[in-house]
Amino acid sequence: MDGVTLHDPDIRGFASDNYSGVHPEILEAIAAANGGHQVSYGEDVYTEKLQEVFAHHFGRGTQAFPVFNGTGANVTALQSMLPRWGAVVCSSTAHIHTDENGAPERVGGLKLLTVDTPDGKLTPELIARQAWGWGDEHRAQPLAVSITQSTELGTLYTADEVAAIADFAHDHGMKLHMDGARLSNAAAALALPFRAFTRDAGVDVVTFGGTKNGMMFGEAIVVLEPSASDGLPFLRKMNMQLASKMRFISAQLIALLEGDLWLRNAFNANAMAARLRAGIELGIEDGSMNGVSFSQQTQANGIFAILPDGVADRLRADFRFYDWDAARNEVRWMCGFDTTPEDIDAFVAAIARETAAA
Repeated sequence: MDGVTLHDPDIRGFASDNYSGVHPEILEAIAAANGGHQVSYGEDVYTEKLQEVFAHHFGRGTQAFPVFNGTGANVTALQSMLPRWGAVVCSSTAHIHTDENGAPERVGGLKLLTVDTPDGKLTPELIARQAWGWGDEHRAQPLAVSITQSTELGTLYTADEVAAIADFAHDHGMKLHMDGARLSNAAAALALPFRAFTRDAGVDVVTFGGTKNGMMFGEAIVVLEPSASDGLPFLRKMNMQLASKMRFISAQLIALLEGDLWLRNAFNANAMAARLRAGIELGIEDGSMNGVSFSQQTQANGIFAILPDGVADRLRADFRFYDWDAARNEVRWMCGFDTTPEDIDAFVAAIARETAAA
């Protein structure tokens, strides 16, 4: 089986930016980090260098803890921010609530206090619906807020919106966590450095995503306010997120962040989503895509649309993607660092063809 490719490299899809392969520059970084011996469990020169790289993007005093995956990053980060009786206020569409199989509750021991939002974004007013009951021993204490950038619905928080949430949280004795699985896409779309809408806006801890932006595996918990997090070295091990050969996660993150690879990858994913939306908008306008509409703004690399009956299933014969709300024929399409204009044009043509058949 050595050297045998088991899949068809020409198959493309829009289900998730996790479906893509690994960017060649990341593969080169892994290969360059290979060979010889390095101290395990993070005492290697790559993880040491990574601290400088994250400090460049997020400010001096930043601490970065590489982990295996996003679920582990979110759970471990939030555990470090809360006592056993603490609760997290989050959107009802937050990944920690809908897509982590109860890990925050079962593994982290965290109570999630959810709030319905029309666009995946929290506001101080929405947070206030759950931010109450401090001192009441019968209620889990709301001591942290978690927001996602970009959100699970493909929308973005501006720096001012993040700052308003941070001010509200801190004024009420709560800490602010940001799930940054697609933080690079947000930075590219906002045309802002990471620090502008994280540390400078009052975020205490970020989980930084790499897998969706060209890495093979790996994320990082980034502590921006040291007083907001405690025990991460121990929690990371307890939660089975401590990589023995950590240099291979750190080397990937260095390759992604030391230059502009993170920005190039995210910009392409965002641009392809914009191209897909524009193609569909043209089809709606000229009547070739009757019955197709959008359910959310397209601000990063995700598109949410509503299709006529049966169209989604026929499209999936050639292009993999997920239903978001099957009851209303709402679907989600994600673009990645390796999505091409040809991929988009072929998909737009398929949507027009299947819509006409409907």
